Amino acid sequence: MTETSDTRSDTGEAPEAPRSRLWRLMRYVPLIAPVLLWAVPCWILLHTGQHWPSPVAPIGTALFALGLVGMPLAMAQGHGRRQRDGAAIVGDTLLGGSWVLFTWSVLLGALLRPALAVAGVGDGQDRARIVTWAVLGTTAVLLAWGYAEARRVPRVRRLDVELPRLGAGLDGTRVALITDTHYGPLDRARWSARVCETVNGLEADLVCHTGDIADGTAERRRAQAAPLGTVRANRARVYVTGNHEYYSEAQGWVDLMDELGWEPLRNRHLLLERGGDTLVVAGVDDVTAGSSGLAGHRAHLAGALDGADPDLPVLLLAHQPKFVDRAAEHGIDLQLSGHTHGGQIWPFHHLVGLDQPALAGLSRHGTRTLLYTSRGTGFWGPPFRIFAPSEITLLVLRSPRGPAAS
Repeated sequence: MTETSDTRSDTGEAPEAPRSRLWRLMRYVPLIAPVLLWAVPCWILLHTGQHWPSPVAPIGTALFALGLVGMPLAMAQGHGRRQRDGAAIVGDTLLGGSWVLFTWSVLLGALLRPALAVAGVGDGQDRARIVTWAVLGTTAVLLAWGYAEARRVPRVRRLDVELPRLGAGLDGTRVALITDTHYGPLDRARWSARVCETVNGLEADLVCHTGDIADGTAERRRAQAAPLGTVRANRARVYVTGNHEYYSEAQGWVDLMDELGWEPLRNRHLLLERGGDTLVVAGVDDVTAGSSGLAGHRAHLAGALDGADPDLPVLLLAHQPKFVDRAAEHGIDLQLSGHTHGGQIWPFHHLVGLDQPALAGLSRHGTRTLLYTSRGTGFWGPPFRIFAPSEITLLVLRSPRGPAAS
């Protein structure tokens, strides 16, 4: 592995795109979402013809009201200026639980109740109560399963990726990808160590981390991130920042990853050489870096490629999939990204799709550029993954002129 570019120039790069429509709508979510998440299930489960015995509806309503008030307060204490981990765990868990309860209250309220009526099952009260118990049962099962999915070591997803410009000498190059580890309020130091052991078992030539290491500063989450220093690669370990680093003193994370032996690719590139052929491995800061106020931090693809032979294939690390538009303009061969979590908790992926061009997996953009979007290795906030499994990814790069193609 040879380093060829260390430029961090702010010139020659197009200005950042205007903030998306989704971002503008998100400003109002903290005001509206908690009311909907708690009021809608309360109404559907308790006040739509169930005629529960007298203590049930008042007590249930009081519990929903407590959740409506308690969730925002806990999240403010946990993720605000005070950064209290215990409060963050409570708030995040309530957020995930209320989202699942809201989703299945709406779905089963809209679908199961009419189906019971068509089937002639019971009277109005019976059907209303069946819906309530079905929602509560479904929610409990999904939350238990989703918690186990979030806390387990991700399964390894393996796939071959053919790059037309890749030389035969690089055929079979193994690239391991982890991303969105999101070390946070729940201590996952043991989980982190087991993830790193799994990565080491892949015997990768190149190991990549495409950002969102943690929620919190490097000093605060150091114990959970420390196992990353044990990761082995035959050639190099490379890292780019995600948007969450810019909520938590990003330069501290860049410095810590450097200390742990990773190469922070901050708008620069390295060369991976094997068998007489060369691959450019480039990285850019997250697209939110330019608005972070940190000097020298911004997504600068032209700087990352400065000095690279334009005839060589390029592997680009960029945290957010939507950077692929710029990658395609520059003729990048393969971009690796994370950020989406695959939606993390179904059906949140529909909202993610409003802001990103890909949710998970391999996709093509333009005439040359491939994008691989990981569902992420950890989880953000709510400790649940429902219909969006985490992953450690092993991509085997293939050349059309290599042995595997013969």
